[in-house]
Amino acid sequence: KMPLTPDMRRAIDQIRDYLFGGGYPDPVSNAEQLSFLFFFYLIEGIDAENQARAKVLKQPYESLFAGERSLRNPQNATTPGQAHVACTQFRWSVWARGLSGPALVRWVRDEVFPFFADLAGDAAVNFMHGARLVIDEPTVLTQVVTLVDGLHLDRADADTKGDLFEHVLKQIKQAGELGQFRTPRHIIRAIVQMMDPQIGETVYDPAAGTAGFLVAAYNHIRLANSSPAGTQTVELDGKPQQRGLGDLLSAAQTATLHNRTFYGNDVDPKMVRLATMNLTLRGLPNVRILLRNVLTTTLDAERKAALGLPEGGYHVVLANPPFSGRVDRDRIVDDVKVGSTTATELLFLKYMVDSLRPGGRCAVIVPEGVLFGSTGAHKELRRQLIENHSVQAVLSLPGGVFQPYSGVKTSVLFLRRGGSTQELLFLHADNDGYRLDANHDVAIAQDDLPALMAAYRSRDERLAEWRQVFPPLPRAGEGRGEGQRPPPAEWNHNWWFADTATLRANDFNLSAGRYRPLSQAQVEHQDPRELLAELAAIEAEIAEEVEALRAVLGEVA
Repeated sequence: KMPLTPDMRRAIDQIRDYLFGGGYPDPVSNAEQLSFLFFFYLIEGIDAENQARAKVLKQPYESLFAGERSLRNPQNATTPGQAHVACTQFRWSVWARGLSGPALVRWVRDEVFPFFADLAGDAAVNFMHGARLVIDEPTVLTQVVTLVDGLHLDRADADTKGDLFEHVLKQIKQAGELGQFRTPRHIIRAIVQMMDPQIGETVYDPAAGTAGFLVAAYNHIRLANSSPAGTQTVELDGKPQQRGLGDLLSAAQTATLHNRTFYGNDVDPKMVRLATMNLTLRGLPNVRILLRNVLTTTLDAERKAALGLPEGGYHVVLANPPFSGRVDRDRIVDDVKVGSTTATELLFLKYMVDSLRPGGRCAVIVPEGVLFGSTGAHKELRRQLIENHSVQAVLSLPGGVFQPYSGVKTSVLFLRRGGSTQELLFLHADNDGYRLDANHDVAIAQDDLPALMAAYRSRDERLAEWRQVFPPLPRAGEGRGEGQRPPPAEWNHNWWFADTATLRANDFNLSAGRYRPLSQAQVEHQDPRELLAELAAIEAEIAEEVEALRAVLGEVA
C-alpha cells in the first residue's frame, strides 16, 4: 500500500497556490474543480480494470471510451471539416499529456466536460450534472493538469486517495451560506466510535457535507472486521490512527457494506459533488448522496423505494446539521415542525429523531443554545426528547473546536429512539488533542476524548460509581432545583449524571455545566473561555428571540 506521502501533500498545496495566485480564490470551487480532474484521471484506470475483469470472467463489457462522438466546438477538429471524434480521445492519457495552453482549455471545456456529464448520467448519482470548467486560464489549467498527472493516483489505494482528497477539502476554511462547515475529522471519529455502527446496519447523514461521517463509519466497520494482518497504523493530522482492510467480511457482507449501508443528502450541489467524489475515491461509488433539503421536502414510500432507501427508518443517524440557518416558515414540511420555530438546528434535530427506526441510535452536533434555549420550541423539543426517547449522553466539546470556521460552542447529543430518559450522562471535554487556537490544527498531548469515550461505553458502571457519592433523592418527582442540591462532595471526574426529575425541574436544560457538582477548587477557577462561550451562546439566543419577535410583529402589521 502506498500511504499519503509528504510529496503528495506538497503537490496538493502547490495546486492550491497556483489556483490562488492565478485568480481562483474560492476554495470550495477549487476543490470541486480538482474533484472533476481526479475523476477524469481515475475513470480511465477503472475502465481498463473492468475490461480486464470481464475478459477473465468471459463476460461482455463495452469500454466507456468505445465508439465516436460529435465534436461540440469545430475549433477542436484536428482535420478540416471533421465533425466526429473517437471516444478514445477523451482518455486522460491522451489529452492531459498531449495538449496545453488554449487548446487544452478548449478541449476540456467544450468536449471533456460534456462527454463525462453524459456518461455520469447513467451512474447512481450524476455528480457531473451542471458541471463546467472554471479554471479557464490556459497557463493555470496546464500547470494544474500536469500536477494532477504527477500524483499518480492510479498507484494509490482507496484509503490513500481518500486521505489525499481530505487534504484538498481541508483547504475549505469558510462556512457555507446555511451555516454548515467542515467537522474536524477526529471529532467525527470519536462520535462514530461511541455510536459503534455494525455491519448490516444502515447509516444516514441528512446533512452530509463532504461525507465525513459516512467515511468514518465505513472505516470503523472495516476496522472492526479486520484481522491483525489486515490492520495497520497510519499517521493522520499528527496522530496515529488504525485502519483495517475489512478482510474478515464475507463477500455478501462486503456487498452490503458497499451498496446498502450508507445514505445521505445535502442542500448544496457543490457539497453533493464533493461527497460523491470523496466516497468514490474510497471505493464507495454506489453510495447515493441526494440533492435534497429535508426540512422543505418529503419522500413518499413509492419514491423511497425508487431511490433504494430503506423502509422503516435507519439504524444509525449521524450529523452536524447547519447552525444558525433560517427556513421560510411557509416552506417547512409538517413532519419536522416544532411549534412556530424556523431555526434549522431545532428542525433538523426533530427530523433526525423521526428518521430512526424504533431503537435506532442518533448522534448529532448541536450549538449550545439548543441545550438551554428558553423559547417555547426549545423547551418543547427537549421535553419530547427526554420523555419520549432515551437520551443517553451529552458530550460538551471545547469552545474552539470549529475554528477556523466558527467560534460557536457545541455539544454532541447521543440518543436512542423510543422509551424514556432515566439517567443522563454528561461528558465534559476541556481538550480534544489539538491546540485550541485560530486554526485548531496543531496536535497536542492533552486529550480528554479517549477517557470520555470509555466512560460512555461503561455507562452502567459509571452510574453505580456516581450513586455511591450522590445517592438518588428520597422523594421522586420533587426535583432538585438550584437550592435543593445535596452538600457538594469532592467530584473530580469530567463526567457526571442527572436524573429525569432534576432535568424536569430545570426546564429540561441539557447544558452539561448546569449539573456539574463543582468542588471548591473548580468554583474558584472556572475557565474564562467557557464563561465566554456560555455568554456568546446566550447572546445568540437573545438575538434569535428578538428576530422571532420581529417576524411576529411583521405578521401582525
